[in-house]
Amino acid sequence: MKYVYYILILSIFFNCQNSHETKRDIEVDTKITKVEAPKLNLEQANRLAQLPIHCINTEYPNKLGQTLGSDEDLKSPQELHPAFYGCFDWHSAVHGHWSLVKLLKEFPELNNRDEVIQKLLANISKENIQQEVLYFQGKHNTSYERTYGWAWLLKLAEELHTWNYPEAETLEENLQPLTDLIVERYLEFLPKLNYPIRVGEHPNTAFGLSFAYDYALSVENTQLKTLIENRAKEFYSDDQDCPLEWEPSGFDFLSPCLEEAALMKRVLPIEEFLTWVNDFLPELKDESFNIEVGRVSDRTDGKLVHLDGVNFSRAWSLNYIAKDLPEFAHLQNIANNHIN
Repeated sequence: MKYVYYILILSIFFNCQNSHETKRDIEVDTKITKVEAPKLNLEQANRLAQLPIHCINTEYPNKLGQTLGSDEDLKSPQELHPAFYGCFDWHSAVHGHWSLVKLLKEFPELNNRDEVIQKLLANISKENIQQEVLYFQGKHNTSYERTYGWAWLLKLAEELHTWNYPEAETLEENLQPLTDLIVERYLEFLPKLNYPIRVGEHPNTAFGLSFAYDYALSVENTQLKTLIENRAKEFYSDDQDCPLEWEPSGFDFLSPCLEEAALMKRVLPIEEFLTWVNDFLPELKDESFNIEVGRVSDRTDGKLVHLDGVNFSRAWSLNYIAKDLPEFAHLQNIANNHIN
């Protein structure tokens, strides 16, 4: 059930905001044990859906991440971002809308289905998206949400494009002006980026390119696809011996090494990828390879709880790397352990 890995990543942020689990010690088992693949059922899907349902129209608290050009920019989150003003920040609001679309696609019998669809239609309206476009066109907003929020916007657009449902076409059409603007931003920015950004949080270049590449494939945007392929190869082709043992940093929610490997799996022919990954992460081919899950000391701390996110995103990358490659099938067990 490959969609498990797509859906579970939504809890990187939403679960962080709602969990009040107490601190506890976690024992690390260095042995390789067989771990069952997680299965997402309707009950769990309904529980997960409550997280974005609760937040997509919740305006405060809110982190705008905004550059002020004048007093005119001092407006409420909903005035500035009528489509994506909830869930604490812009990219999480976009992420939340994607989560609902993905859950609706995979579980047509989801509770409150009609209500959720009406929420999507109300937020992703033509008028609201036009206001979002105007914000991005502001003098001081050229780099706004670059590239993490951009990536999630294209992931939402991709999900709508591949959803065979009557309202999906309306939502995709409404979102299209902002989608087009984000594509333009990628096409403008990537040629100017001299060095990739190799961090475990929002600016990570490999993550931003992976989601944009998935979108480009989905809608057959050859220009964006080709640019990402070329830039990824220029950024990463010569990389060797990625220091996976340095990961994670204190509040990562992405693995720089695994995000890069998952991107290169997308853009390289298989034989080239196998040669490249053997130089980049040679330990992955070892069937005894293991990696300790990220440990969270305090799930009430909005940054420290990012490490729950690193476990989900590692699983996503590991499964993508292992896909259709029997020699890396053992990585799926590590992914399962991270999710569980």
